[in-house]
Amino acid sequence: MEEIKTYLQPGLELVNNFINAALQSDIQLLDSTNRSLREHPGKMMRPMLALLVAQAAGIATPPPEDTYRYAAATELLHNATLLHDDVVDGATERRGLPTVASLLGGSAAVLIGDYWLAKCLRLVLGARREADRVLRLFAQTIGHLTEGELLQMQKAASADTTQADYMRIIYGKTASLFESAAMSAALSVGAPETTVRAMGDFALNLGLAFQIKDDIFDYEEDASSIGKPVGIDLKEQKITQPLLCALDGADAATQKAIREKVKNIPDHPEYIADVTAFVKECGGMEKAGKVIDSCTEKAISCLEILPESKEKLYLAKLAEFVGRRKK
Repeated sequence: MEEIKTYLQPGLELVNNFINAALQSDIQLLDSTNRSLREHPGKMMRPMLALLVAQAAGIATPPPEDTYRYAAATELLHNATLLHDDVVDGATERRGLPTVASLLGGSAAVLIGDYWLAKCLRLVLGARREADRVLRLFAQTIGHLTEGELLQMQKAASADTTQADYMRIIYGKTASLFESAAMSAALSVGAPETTVRAMGDFALNLGLAFQIKDDIFDYEEDASSIGKPVGIDLKEQKITQPLLCALDGADAATQKAIREKVKNIPDHPEYIADVTAFVKECGGMEKAGKVIDSCTEKAISCLEILPESKEKLYLAKLAEFVGRRKK
């Protein structure tokens, strides 16, 4: 991962320049909060994906300005959703630090998230190539993000999440943004439609694998490496891939009993330990890892359309990293 980030560093600096310029404000509270958030930017996974796709799929060297605009817009949208998610989830910690919602309150966090979203759209509208299509793509993604979160809320109340429900949820809340990052990057360099769609499919599977790995982390005991508490999903009655895999190998009576425990966690928080033990005993985390392997294989197969290049190799490495990462 560090090798890829080092290779992309000049491009990532251009992306960061667009982000920092977009977020400047003469409102002191807003500007200081934006600066604080930018001091801890996270993995920058989506801009890295976008830059690799643009360079692997395009003939322009270096990529045009629009590539960096779209990559910056993707990261702004991602962080806007995190600001909103922390309010929805009542989260007090993000990337190992207090959330904006915990420091300034939910209202301020929502408004700052709205500001980041507005700046995302302004960046897209300032592009020269395919701005209309990318704007529609981002609008569609925002719809998917919202639907994914709301479906997850709906299913948490009934504890009846199926595998199909789960995949729709994680496509909406995570994979759809990876997909739009890759497609907008391919569009920015004038890639053929078949390549644009192949890059979208690559990123979709990458995003699914990324979210499943996050959901596995939630069952691990050591939270220090991931910058957030573990066990949050079960506390919020979210049935994710490790539990679904464990349930898949259980008899009907056990499945019903475990789902009832998830449903009653608000009144019986001790059930969290019971369900976690069930997942570990049934190999749910290991089985979820196999689902990640399948997503990774599908993602890498989408790269066959690309000519051989260092960027193509790095895209494959990025897909493999997602399933092996420790945080």
